[in-house]
Amino acid sequence: MIEFRQVGLTVDEYDIQGVHRQVTILSGIDLRLPERRVAVIGPNGAGKSTLLQMVNGLVAPTSGVVLADGVDPVRDPRRARSQAGYIFTDPRSQLVMSTPVADIELSLRSLVKKRADRHRRALELLAERGLADIAARSVHDLSGGERQMVALASVLAVEPTIILADEPTTLLDLRNREQLRRAFETLDQQILCSTHDLELAASMDRVIAVEGGRIVDDGEPGAVIQRYRDRMVRLADPNPVHR
Repeated sequence: MIEFRQVGLTVDEYDIQGVHRQVTILSGIDLRLPERRVAVIGPNGAGKSTLLQMVNGLVAPTSGVVLADGVDPVRDPRRARSQAGYIFTDPRSQLVMSTPVADIELSLRSLVKKRADRHRRALELLAERGLADIAARSVHDLSGGERQMVALASVLAVEPTIILADEPTTLLDLRNREQLRRAFETLDQQILCSTHDLELAASMDRVIAVEGGRIVDDGEPGAVIQRYRDRMVRLADPNPVHR
């Protein structure tokens, strides 16, 4: 389970004249997330990615406490990162080896000592995701959907209890978005996913709307998403007609 206890983040910033100011990225985030699949929606710059990055210690709050299965990522970042795997928007940010099988073997180094065993286990993990045919292909020759599924397999290789997915469908076409959505449905891990993909959000157990660094809505996906749509439509209309 993931918990945010009155979490906030304020950063120092300088304008073009060099004048210092403090900017609030997140404020008053108070959440308890026992659900298996949770989506975070909101406009660009709302703080969605930062929220996810606090769960495995990529970003530390300046106030409050984050707990991931009871672990404070600030006090124990190594353990937090081992139990909370992070999937980036662009899988090329995390696929560092030349082939899918080599990338997963790298993830397995701390768990499987013998190279032959690592190779065998990496092939098994790719096969479980339907990726056996591309195991030895260059990652540069893979489609966006194939890269994202390899990135997911690489994260799952270290057996995390939490998956943090930062806008994972942004670069995917409809078929690959659907493939990733179905993959999420089969996972036992808790998933916390930031997304602009409202269809993906609708498939989750709970949706949280973040705007301006604060939680503005939280609850059943259909209702939260509809209210979010309504707010964004109103904001998009520069000349609203008052009836």
